[in-house]
Amino acid sequence: MASTTDRWTEQNIPAQDGRVAVVTGANSGLGLETARALAEHGAHVVLAVRNLDKGHQALARIRESAPGAKLSLQRLDLASLKSVREAADELHTTHPKIDLLINNAGVMYTPRQKTEDGFDMQFGVNHLGHFALTGLLLDLMLPVPGSRVVTVSSVGHRIRAGIHFDDLQFDRSYNRVVAYGQAKLANLMFTYELQRRLAPHHTTIAAAAHPGTAATDLPQNMSGLARKGVDLFEPLLAQSAAMGALPTLRAATDPAVTGGQYYGPNGLGGTRGYPKVVASSKKSHDTAVQQRLWTVSEQLTDVRFPV
Repeated sequence: MASTTDRWTEQNIPAQDGRVAVVTGANSGLGLETARALAEHGAHVVLAVRNLDKGHQALARIRESAPGAKLSLQRLDLASLKSVREAADELHTTHPKIDLLINNAGVMYTPRQKTEDGFDMQFGVNHLGHFALTGLLLDLMLPVPGSRVVTVSSVGHRIRAGIHFDDLQFDRSYNRVVAYGQAKLANLMFTYELQRRLAPHHTTIAAAAHPGTAATDLPQNMSGLARKGVDLFEPLLAQSAAMGALPTLRAATDPAVTGGQYYGPNGLGGTRGYPKVVASSKKSHDTAVQQRLWTVSEQLTDVRFPV
């Protein structure tokens, strides 16, 4: 059982007045809870979502708990580099600076499927879309002291995970668990390499988080026995989306956070609890693979970072 001093909650979030936060996938689940908490603490939150109708519903829900919240909506489809570029252009027009970029949106265990640009759906949305978005928005963050890029990974980065450079898009064979593991491992490798590149600038940091096991609609693509297992055990093991969002919120707002840290729940094998600094897999710290992944990601997205 965590001690009370370990129980970092939304009440620990410092005032966010004057800060601009862009949260991807903010229309439901972890993203919605992250956006709500930041808005309640004074941030101007941009909900970057694929479905604008669901985005408007999310705005209404946040306004119920934070009537004076500063909110805006931005269409963003991470499965389309064209949409990513359009969103980045629009954000440049509407915001002179960004304090927080929270790369939260994701898909999990999708059947074999390609993005608009021909990428594996899980790798394309979870990693490449966020890689491109970050690169295109970073010029709005680098001049801002205390700005942060927070990318949401998963305990799945340990499960059958590797970066399959010989078949990144799983054109030869496809396993949805392996593909998810690659995407979530890539999220961490991106964070660590980005932090190395940001460090000399002394303004922006990169951190990562994972929610443990949270009750969201992310596992909707599971099938067969796996889906039955989730339906059976989720009510017993999963924590709420609000609890699952705490690691992301701590990585985004705690003044004690340093670049390259990874936050996750502190209890029950990292599946639930209050957020703390946690360790990621040995594979995630392979700098040669991180740098190779970065180079390949630049080539695939045609996005070059200003760091």
